[in-house]
Amino acid sequence: MFEIPTSKIHDEARQGEALKPSEKGNSGADRLFYIESYGCAMNFADSEVVASILRKEGMEVTDEYTNADLIFINTCSVREKAEQTVRKRLTEFRSLKKERPGLLVGVLGCMAERLKSKFLEEEKLVDIVVGPDAYRSLPTLIKVADSGQKGVDVLLSREETYGDISPIRLNSNGVTAFVSIMRGCNNMCSFCVVPFTRGRERSRDVHSIIKECTELFENGYREVTLLGQNVDSYQWFDEETGNTVSFANLLEQVALISPLLRIRFSTSHPKDITDEVLFTMKKYDNICKYIHLPVQSGSTRMLQLMNRTYTREWYLAKVDRIREILPGCGLSTDTISGFCTETEEDHQDTLSLFEYCQYDLAYMYYYSERPGTLAARRFPDDVPLEVKKRRLAELVELHRKYSLMSMEKELGQTLKVLIEGDSKRSKDDWAGRCDTNKMVVFPKNGTAKKGDYVNVLVEDCTAGTLIGRIV
Repeated sequence: MFEIPTSKIHDEARQGEALKPSEKGNSGADRLFYIESYGCAMNFADSEVVASILRKEGMEVTDEYTNADLIFINTCSVREKAEQTVRKRLTEFRSLKKERPGLLVGVLGCMAERLKSKFLEEEKLVDIVVGPDAYRSLPTLIKVADSGQKGVDVLLSREETYGDISPIRLNSNGVTAFVSIMRGCNNMCSFCVVPFTRGRERSRDVHSIIKECTELFENGYREVTLLGQNVDSYQWFDEETGNTVSFANLLEQVALISPLLRIRFSTSHPKDITDEVLFTMKKYDNICKYIHLPVQSGSTRMLQLMNRTYTREWYLAKVDRIREILPGCGLSTDTISGFCTETEEDHQDTLSLFEYCQYDLAYMYYYSERPGTLAARRFPDDVPLEVKKRRLAELVELHRKYSLMSMEKELGQTLKVLIEGDSKRSKDDWAGRCDTNKMVVFPKNGTAKKGDYVNVLVEDCTAGTLIGRIV
């Protein structure tokens, strides 16, 4: 799953208000809650579900944790650094609890089950621990914690999709939104903890997805990203029609909501993305021509140890097929450097695969062992840290070369860009993305506004941004 930066979750509608800790203490309604999310886009989408559940209980969100009656961290267990960050934040919140005895602190999401005993008993960092399938129990668990006990629910479900809950769009630009279409994962990659923290794969009711996307469009949103650990394996049986809805079918139904609604999706497992999906993307202009296709390694030997279920040659053939059906399609990936027993030859295979694929974007990490995974049980984490870091640095350097080349190809081209908001560097400029997911920055004019599609002539670029002007 592609990652997005750590962020505080807050409600833009309340910004500027002087929010204060609830005068009603722990009695229930009118309490303020704060959510801080880490890791993948799915975690951020889950935080919006949690906000909806709590708001229905009369609670309200704040963007300052010092004002909150309840503080929640939505956690990520995919990499060690995220766990370290979460532990540091919980320690900071524990200090705040000493000043405000009524404050409750909770951990949500992927770290909940695995580290619940450490957080609750050994370190006494939290009052509430809730797994990703148990968010509906939060109001009850808060009452339990109010009574002085620990509120815990980390049970995984084979049915829960939260399909009937309308997420509260928090930290939103009002233009783009995440829509979760499935939960869990059946791919037992040896390095990955997700099947153990999020459970088995289950797809959400197609009608609830279409309803959510339609409502977003009617409320002014112009782009949705369909989310799942492996979106291409989406499958839902429609009892009304007797038909099974595939991911390609779902894509088409969302595209038909309006030609003004852009559709993106993430993440695709290479083994599951089909020609049917690719031809559906080709058929509809509003389905963005961009695919996140994690490879993890360019070595077939490594891929087998990772249980990725494909070879180097198979992956490259899939890339060729994407480019045959969708010429110019944007392509990004994930990689892990220094996985168990990785040799210099294996590393060179990954470098050469990058040279072949020339990705527009890549999320690159060195391997950190995750307790409970197949790799942790079976394979030695035997690549020295300095070697992992060196190999990662070589991969990053190579990728920067091709990322810049990808940007330079757009010079002189006119691209259709959806304005998402102000540029981070200047409020005199707009920022938005083109069809292939490249960020474009351009000066404002008197007519264009956030949420508009504009044609931008690309005149300059960096390795990460296109620079142009509206034409």
